[in-house]
Amino acid sequence: MSAPRLEIRLDRIHHNARTLVTRLGRRGIAVTGVTKATLGSPEVAHELLHAGVTAIGESRIENVEALRAAGVLSPMTLIRSPMPSQVDRVVAHADLSLNTELDVIDRLSVAAGRQAATHGVLLMVELGDLREGILPGELHGFVAQVLRFPHIALRGIGANLACQSGIGPDARNMHELSALAAAVEAAHGIHLDVVSGGNSANLTWAFGADEVGRVDDLRLGESILLGCEPLHRTPIEGLRTDAVTLVAEVIESRPKPSLPWGDVHETAFGVVEPAEDRGTRARTIVAIGRQDVDPDGLTPPRGMHILGASSDHLVLDTGPRTLRIGAEVRFGVDYSAMVRAMTSPFVSREYRQGAPER
Repeated sequence: MSAPRLEIRLDRIHHNARTLVTRLGRRGIAVTGVTKATLGSPEVAHELLHAGVTAIGESRIENVEALRAAGVLSPMTLIRSPMPSQVDRVVAHADLSLNTELDVIDRLSVAAGRQAATHGVLLMVELGDLREGILPGELHGFVAQVLRFPHIALRGIGANLACQSGIGPDARNMHELSALAAAVEAAHGIHLDVVSGGNSANLTWAFGADEVGRVDDLRLGESILLGCEPLHRTPIEGLRTDAVTLVAEVIESRPKPSLPWGDVHETAFGVVEPAEDRGTRARTIVAIGRQDVDPDGLTPPRGMHILGASSDHLVLDTGPRTLRIGAEVRFGVDYSAMVRAMTSPFVSREYRQGAPER
């Protein structure tokens, strides 16, 4: 087997997705399964669909096209606002896209007309996190203009929180989203099929809220892949946190002093934190670096500590013992480390299917 590689347990991803679909279904909330962190993996998409998600969410049209080419025929949502230069591709391959700009929707309308198609749009509302979103006070006027576009179907409204400024979903902002949905319907005489409350950060609210109002969809990726909620990175009860593992190969391991010597300057990645004198320790290098992964998002095996990383080297303190050259070291990953490793051309992926979770 090649290294570095990501080992991806499809059975554990299926278990996480099925568990969340079931628990949220009891609250009337469907799941859009987001595959963007896996670079649009068809293997993962098929597991999510078999587990009961209602649609696949992707942020890049290139991944949507790859999923279509691989035979993924489910409803597909582009969860980042379309680039004007890609509207023809968006209409051709995505059923629904998240939007905040009239100019983009106008271009989608023209592209849909050229293709004799109707494209669905979901309007994103700004609820405080200050990433994408139409300000609530501007929503009614925005809706009125969207309804005039031919070849465009207004499917719903949605929100995104906890990605830019760390503002979490709570009873207040989710109630505001529900109220906005009801007000839009009343003012314009329409029905919104979808009120998409947000992402994996919404789970604490969704499981604990007295009532979820009009929210009937969540876009889930991190919680399915890693079994954690993003607000505090705590494991979600009943989910597996070991579905994705990074494996790297040892290329050097030898006893060395724990303190460097000579004049200290910045490295290629900034200022070096002062080292602690722990005497002579086994210092081990594995063949992966910042070009491939976020080292701050790795969890090494018990008894090992990450000392630092350059572009191509990850340096470990492996205590009193050196490791065999060519041996493999397995790391847990957080979302940042997983995303970067998934997109590195130097990190291969190995999909594994174990026994079904019971």
